Amino acid sequence: MDARRILVTGATGFLGSRTVEHLAKMEGVCVVATGRTMKPHNEVKASNVTYSLGDLADAEVVDRLVKGVDAIVHAAALSSPWGRKDAFWNANVEPTRLLLEAAARHGVKRFVFVSTPSMYFEMKPQLGITEDHPLPRPINQYAASKREAERLVTSSKIPHVVLRPRALIGRGDTVILPRVLRAHAEGRLRQMGSGKNKVDMTPVANVVDAIVLGLNAEGEALNQVYNISNGEPVALWPMLNGVLKKLSLAPISKSVPLPVVLAVARAMEWHARLFNGHREPALTVYGVGTLAMDFSMDITKARERLGYVPRQSVEEALDEFVAWHVNRNT
Repeated sequence: MDARRILVTGATGFLGSRTVEHLAKMEGVCVVATGRTMKPHNEVKASNVTYSLGDLADAEVVDRLVKGVDAIVHAAALSSPWGRKDAFWNANVEPTRLLLEAAARHGVKRFVFVSTPSMYFEMKPQLGITEDHPLPRPINQYAASKREAERLVTSSKIPHVVLRPRALIGRGDTVILPRVLRAHAEGRLRQMGSGKNKVDMTPVANVVDAIVLGLNAEGEALNQVYNISNGEPVALWPMLNGVLKKLSLAPISKSVPLPVVLAVARAMEWHARLFNGHREPALTVYGVGTLAMDFSMDITKARERLGYVPRQSVEEALDEFVAWHVNRNT
């Protein structure tokens, strides 16, 4: 039997590289890994993995990548709380459209799309959100672009699974916890709000499991959107202090009332738009909301239809990150 060929986009990033790493260990699988630039620490060296870098906004590049593959895991994205609409559409919407068109031409049998729960976000506490939750006006261009990309996927005729994973953590994280550690090192880290807010955090290993389930889904599990998290929201600020303690760093000692930090964020956004060339400000309203508001999702649908079971705890993923971070910086 011929090996199943799987294209993984965003393969040089956090989630993409962990996905390639996992798929490379599976029997009967060959991986075509693509990204814009190679990041040596994320490269997976295996005989069944081939890297083919390129721009997913280029139709010829996309056609070359898709030709001959059986399934696509589309994890590539411009993920940022700030930026211009054209940048997000060129990075998140156009590549999705080109991949779907190429997939239709070449008879791809499965499309797993990594989306985002950012499209649920409102500036208020949100707990137990289900996939059929009414979507509000997008909080930023990232959420808007991913919502449009989702629409393209769900309206296509290609068998698909859409995943909305929340706040990925674990070995290889270069986004969430490293940003917190940088702010701490620069003396900028402050608790925002009461410090009692609970949020979903998701070990990247569990998201990879969901991707594999999506690749193998059949029947009623197909052509669905799934929330992916650990299903057990954690108190954010005690968790962050726990990470600092594991790294022998001082705990967060200062706090800012939510109305004050929101006012500062709105002023910074206003200044960035009018006077700072639209560069990302140090604080955004969305960023404040994610750090100060309750946010969790219901994963019942993923459990029951997809067979998703979180196998790694948040604490285990944090330990994994700490060990990786220490090793990388020594």
